Amino acid sequence: MNCWKIGVIGFGNIAQALIGGLLKVQAIKPEQVHVCAAHYDKVCVSAKKYGVYACQSAEEVINKSDVVILAVKPYQMEKVCAPIQNLLKDKIVITVASKWNFDKFDAALAPGTHHLSMIPNTPVAVAQGIVIMEEKNSLTEEEFSMWKELLGKIALVEVVDSDHMSIADTISGCTPAFTAMYLEALGDAGVKHGLTRPMAYRLVAQMLKGTGALYLEQEKHPGAMKDAVCSPGGTTIRGVEALEQNGFRAAAMSAINAAMSKK
Repeated sequence: MNCWKIGVIGFGNIAQALIGGLLKVQAIKPEQVHVCAAHYDKVCVSAKKYGVYACQSAEEVINKSDVVILAVKPYQMEKVCAPIQNLLKDKIVITVASKWNFDKFDAALAPGTHHLSMIPNTPVAVAQGIVIMEEKNSLTEEEFSMWKELLGKIALVEVVDSDHMSIADTISGCTPAFTAMYLEALGDAGVKHGLTRPMAYRLVAQMLKGTGALYLEQEKHPGAMKDAVCSPGGTTIRGVEALEQNGFRAAAMSAINAAMSKK
């Protein structure tokens, strides 16, 4: 079990997913974690849910932590960093903010601060997530290795060069929403043909989980995985044809293009 005392400034959905996942697999203990957010009454409720300590200020969190995770909204980051940058100088600073890469944080933090930019997706909450880490960082080799090992308990950890952080974030961070829509749509189809909704959702969810696990273990080309299920003249190839006729793959690529156009 990791012995770092972890502080979190900004305890929203992503931060809660990250801490919740680490607690779930017992990689850390609740008493190691101190959190704060803009509204103390709300953060008290969230902290109680996970058994972690709620603090009234960022300064209190920093003083009680070895590692500080900055998890506020990107547009708030500069304002949050300014008054605490000197306090952060002697800490390991982990940043979670889209569009904020190493160079941008290096300008916002005090010179010499050890920091790393990363972006987790929400499935880290159930130890089935992805964490994108920026290759460029100022952690020591030991700090980087320890942090990567800790996150590896709840996620596939990929180290990505600065130029490709945005697309890696989109592929791993936006697509849970798209996949949930696919899950819902297949669930609706199951209900149409007589399944109860809970059963339909469970079947689809396990199928998604299993298909992903199958790829990660075998690393067969997705096309080969598809072909293995498509018997000549069978039901699956008819479904594949229907998806192609309705622009399934083009729609998926367009969704990524649309998300990237915002960045």
